[in-house]
Amino acid sequence: MTIKNLLLLALFALAFTSCKDDDETPVSTTDTLSLNLTGLEDLGSDYAYEGWIIVDGAPVTTGVFTVDANGTASKTDFELDATQLEKATTFVLTIEPSPDNDPAPSDVHILAGDFSGTSADLTVGHGAALGDDFTSSTGTYILATPTDGMNNNEKSGVWWLDPTAGPGPGLGLPTLPAGWVYEGWAVIDGTPVSTGTFTDIAAADNGASYSGAMDGPPFPGEDFIINAPAGLTFPLDLSGRTVVISVEPSPDNSPAPFLLKPLVAGVASDALDHTPYQMNNNAAATNPTGVVTK
Repeated sequence: MTIKNLLLLALFALAFTSCKDDDETPVSTTDTLSLNLTGLEDLGSDYAYEGWIIVDGAPVTTGVFTVDANGTASKTDFELDATQLEKATTFVLTIEPSPDNDPAPSDVHILAGDFSGTSADLTVGHGAALGDDFTSSTGTYILATPTDGMNNNEKSGVWWLDPTAGPGPGLGLPTLPAGWVYEGWAVIDGTPVSTGTFTDIAAADNGASYSGAMDGPPFPGEDFIINAPAGLTFPLDLSGRTVVISVEPSPDNSPAPFLLKPLVAGVASDALDHTPYQMNNNAAATNPTGVVTK
């Protein structure tokens, strides 16, 4: 073969290699994000959990999962773009409708944490979640039925007010971010009955389903006088029952109390009406937690 032919062959090979390199599409790489969460509950068929990483100030979904009745997540490992995962500064867990037609996160942020190295501790108190862990929340309630007049069925109602303060608010609770409300409950023979939802501790809640014809005080609470749910009879005596303040997603996934129950009190069997009683702080026992690693 002549030198001229050898040179032509070399040039052809170089041109072929260059064309091949130009046609190749760079292969993206992925890494795994892993979740280890405790304390979450089954949201039912209409809602699901969705994770998000914050990359350059914007949310990027990490995927959707559910939790069964035992608290076990349907998925804990998620494959994500390696570059985005490396740049992620914060992880946020939200509650989303299922199916969900909105690609953006909902307002219902339940857990969040900032990455330190390759991991982030997730809490409800993070500023990108609820912003408070409720461990400093306080509650005072009285038994009374102001909506059916004085000295009638006085142990058949619960009101979160302090009669020694004018009366004044009976609850010490943080202001909730968008996507959350408080809800009062009386647990009667194992059945939780809502007293209504609220965001202002010094205003009436949105519920008066069971109260009498008279106006109630401008505080959260309810009289259990009429319209008893199936299986219950009103009026009733709340002595020996349990009263609860929960934190609920809005929109709510269930008519039952949500997993966040920062304040709980067992009403004594010999409780007196119009007498202030303190609630126990239950936040540490009901707050979910978690760790995410990348």
